[in-house]
Amino acid sequence: MEELIQLRQELHKYPEVSGNEKETANRILLFLSKYPPTKMITNLGGEGILAIYKGKEDGKSILFRCELDALPIQEINSFDYKSIYEGVSHKCGHDGHMAILCGLAKTLHKNPLEKGTVMLLFQPAEEDGNGAKRVLNDSKFETIKPDFAFALHNLPDYKKHQIIVKENTFTCAVNSMIIQLKGKTSHAGEPENGINPALAIAEITTLFNSKINNDVASQKYCLITPIHINMGEKAYGVSAGYGEIHFTVRSNSNAQMKNIETELEETTKEIASKYKLDLNIDWTQSFQANENNQEAVNFIRKSASKLSFDILEKEQPFTFGEDFGIFTQHFKGAMLGLGSGENTPSLHNPDYDFPDEIIETGIKLFHQITKEILNA
Repeated sequence: MEELIQLRQELHKYPEVSGNEKETANRILLFLSKYPPTKMITNLGGEGILAIYKGKEDGKSILFRCELDALPIQEINSFDYKSIYEGVSHKCGHDGHMAILCGLAKTLHKNPLEKGTVMLLFQPAEEDGNGAKRVLNDSKFETIKPDFAFALHNLPDYKKHQIIVKENTFTCAVNSMIIQLKGKTSHAGEPENGINPALAIAEITTLFNSKINNDVASQKYCLITPIHINMGEKAYGVSAGYGEIHFTVRSNSNAQMKNIETELEETTKEIASKYKLDLNIDWTQSFQANENNQEAVNFIRKSASKLSFDILEKEQPFTFGEDFGIFTQHFKGAMLGLGSGENTPSLHNPDYDFPDEIIETGIKLFHQITKEILNA
């Protein structure tokens, strides 16, 4: 484990944000060169890497995926391997996820497969929701058709080494809405000669708030969070003629998310028309819900049980977004949780650090899953 812990801490020290993971990818390639796969695909959907380990005989194929990117967050930890870059750090534990897949690569190299294929995907740009789409749309990925696809996410507030499983929706669908309202500026003493977006912004915010259903167990679950509002300038003699408002929207299914998006767009159009405002709507940072396949989840359960790992059956989905959801739309797949400690900072907090002791747990679980599927 010493080699993998060293790798994890090195990745932590040199983080890169979505779309800029060149040196991170180079570090992964350098590690994989010591445990070479049968085939390697690079620059996949950006800086992505696919390491393919083939058995002696044909059989089923499995894809395991991790993420290359870090977050634009200033780290406040003081340990030796803290981020050297101002305002960038691994606060989601992707450094640990990479170390787990590198450990699996090492295991597969030292214990070659008898049959079947295991593919290790080091995916770029998860945090902005673009990476999975770019990988799937890359021509180099066209022939990749795994029978099963798996990913894990480390989870603070859960016991270290605990395996968290759930059928159907594991993480919610998330989409972010940008509403731009263009009116007409005027003198602040003659607002009737202009078109100010303030009332429209207030009405949109109020109506969106009325659509919230906080019960994540409900089929109508809908969480709408105001993120950013901008209107006019700090010019006290001018009535604003332009406004912009951003929301993040969450649902516990991809189908329900489409319904919500349509409803919000129609509501916004009605309000913009009422106040005679030109309207532009954009959606950004879209994450499909991870809709876990039952058969894939059963392989996780069986593997964790054989390893005598503590298994927690999650009743409700997690409300955060994760772009592995696109893979679960295309392949039989499942995301699982790996507990990273009950008394640890939360994900995306400036003092979070992936616990090295759970790297081995992730490797063992993924390797057991390969044995359960490929030897069936």
